Amino acid sequence: MTTADEFVDTSPSTRAAARRDARLAAVDRISRPMSSFGFGWLVPVVRIAAGDRSPSQFKAIGSQILVPLIGIFAFLAAWALLAPQVNTSLGAIPGPVQVWHQAEALYGEHVAERQEAQAFYERQEERNAKLVEAGYGDRVKWRDYTGRPTYFDQILTSLKTVAIGFVIATLIAVPLGIACGLWPTVNGAVNPLIQVFKPVSPLAWLPIVTMVVSALYVNSVDALPKSLVVSAITVTLCSLWPTLINTALGVSSIDKDLLNVSRVLNLSPAKKLTKLVLPSALPLIFTGLRLSLGVGWMVLIAAEMLAQNPGLGKFVWDEFQNGSSDSLARIMVAVLTIGIIGFLLDRLMQALQVAFTHSATR
Repeated sequence: MTTADEFVDTSPSTRAAARRDARLAAVDRISRPMSSFGFGWLVPVVRIAAGDRSPSQFKAIGSQILVPLIGIFAFLAAWALLAPQVNTSLGAIPGPVQVWHQAEALYGEHVAERQEAQAFYERQEERNAKLVEAGYGDRVKWRDYTGRPTYFDQILTSLKTVAIGFVIATLIAVPLGIACGLWPTVNGAVNPLIQVFKPVSPLAWLPIVTMVVSALYVNSVDALPKSLVVSAITVTLCSLWPTLINTALGVSSIDKDLLNVSRVLNLSPAKKLTKLVLPSALPLIFTGLRLSLGVGWMVLIAAEMLAQNPGLGKFVWDEFQNGSSDSLARIMVAVLTIGIIGFLLDRLMQALQVAFTHSATR
């Protein structure tokens, strides 16, 4: 009697090929998210590990990993060679090794500060427990630790500030951009203002914003000090334009036939907005959001320097004013941190763009 196994090749080589195809299919499924988060250079490595030994994968490793590594090492070598040749009032420009040592020192200071904070709270808890045991519960007091902010605290403050400014900019730019795209009259009224205010530097906005915030935001709260509000509003004023322009362009580029169909179907304004306008304009809206976030992150550093708002900008300024022999190396740590965080923020927005629009080509 003939069985099904006689017609199906179940040899070890066939089963191995099937498992290899399954692994490569899994790699194909995760390659797009990896590329969205900036890890596309790992895809050839993963494919080779999964069994794809084709020459194209080795070529991709050369172009996506080896060539960038050569560029990075060449930059580090040039930096290490040339930096000691330049002497400033703070000493010679630090090389990569000195910068790395200062990065370790900043991390050590952060760990020491956290340990000190933990010891403070333990002492406070022990003291309050003794008061309760002695019957003096009314004397129990809880205080927050008020140690100086560490480098990582400054990073979190900068991220908080740019997030506030970016959210405010988005809430203003997207609705206004949709209105500009839908109604030419609104676009005609707003466009001159965009062209005038778009090139204005954050350094020009900052004095005005400082005066307005000081006049209107009299009773500040601890969570939102005036300096942070000033920096966030400056970020808003400088970063809303890319989102506004791209949103208006995306909405105005909607296929006119689709708009005619919406009129024939007598769609309500809400359905027209959610079913036609936003889905069609979403790729360009996300392009604008990515540009706005990048502008906001760049503007933030200058705003923090001048507004003296805690953050990476103030850290750089304080180190410059400090004038110690380690200051230049610490400033370089901040410069590299700013660049890496800016890159990660852009990757995050690109991943969101891919998730919501299934496209990151614009």
